[in-house]
Amino acid sequence: MDDSPLSSTIALAQALIRQPSITPDDYGCQQRLSGRLAAIGFDSEHLRFGNVANLWARRGRSEPLFVFSGHTDVVPIGAEGDWSIPPFGGEIRAGRLWGRGAADMKGSLAAMVTACERFVNNHPAHRGSIALLVTSDEEGPALDGTRRVVERLLDRNELPRWCLVGEPTSSQRLGDVIKIGRRGSINGTVTIFGTQGHVAYPQLADNPIHRAGALIDALAAHRWDDAGAGFPASRLQISNINGGTGADNVIPGSVQIRFNVRFSAALTTDAIDDCVHELCRQHELAYKLEWDTAGLPYLTDRGELVDAVSTAIRTITGADTTLSTDGGTSDGRFIAPMGAQVVELGPCNATIHKVDEHVETADLDGLSAIYEQILVDLLG
Repeated sequence: MDDSPLSSTIALAQALIRQPSITPDDYGCQQRLSGRLAAIGFDSEHLRFGNVANLWARRGRSEPLFVFSGHTDVVPIGAEGDWSIPPFGGEIRAGRLWGRGAADMKGSLAAMVTACERFVNNHPAHRGSIALLVTSDEEGPALDGTRRVVERLLDRNELPRWCLVGEPTSSQRLGDVIKIGRRGSINGTVTIFGTQGHVAYPQLADNPIHRAGALIDALAAHRWDDAGAGFPASRLQISNINGGTGADNVIPGSVQIRFNVRFSAALTTDAIDDCVHELCRQHELAYKLEWDTAGLPYLTDRGELVDAVSTAIRTITGADTTLSTDGGTSDGRFIAPMGAQVVELGPCNATIHKVDEHVETADLDGLSAIYEQILVDLLG
């Protein structure tokens, strides 16, 4: 364990990691954050929806409004015995902070708070307002977290101009990649119906699993669009196939295929729905199709926020950044429809959701400096 003095950012990240806040349990993390923020003039609202804790902390009432967005919940650790360092120990070894949430995303939360502390101390009369929107439901269903807080903010006409989400976007070094948008995500379930029967008398049955094969091939091979307009090409992936009665001598009466489409702004959910229906009809299937939309695509064009983030990264690290829209979804999908410019920037993501998750301590200190520089550029 390193014996060198801890920076304020590392000490706060360490304290947060030591709280086993597995979705949706915040485990007191947000109270710790709001206590730090209150000391520099933030007013906090603790908004609980169902079993999900949410924090809205704001300093100032004037426009423009800059929002940091993050989450205190973490994914389960799996088998604790697989970890070489205690997953909720927050230990520092070899210049790295170890533990579940170190990279995703308690390190970013700590960097946000300490960046605000320094910025407010140096710019007590800054223009506009700063807020933190923190949830304990990002890694879970995401129904009672940021989505619900956004509904409350819309009702009050509290609309951010800029939002920075602290997801771990960096790849090889701090700040080498930022997300300026995300593809949409829609989950589909198609149930194909046949006729149940004995496997020895297939002429008296209609095997839906056999019929499913051609549809699966067609779905997997379908070309939805081309990469362009800031997005990778849209892609469909089969995630589950469920069929059968459990008996080896029974042809089942139905089979269920579950899939996900990550789609660009060139597609709509209606267009995806129409296409899958058409493929089912082409294969003369008796079927039922159901959808669950997890998020719509969004893209932040170059402008105030993208420029401020890119410039801050260059100022602090001396290197340029790459603008990207790949990867999964984030809570940015709930904030972008408010009309906000949304960018994601966080530490390296190589160990997120893995055993022995960790982050370089120097990266967290650098991240806090970048966040502070963004505030200086936009509100200083």
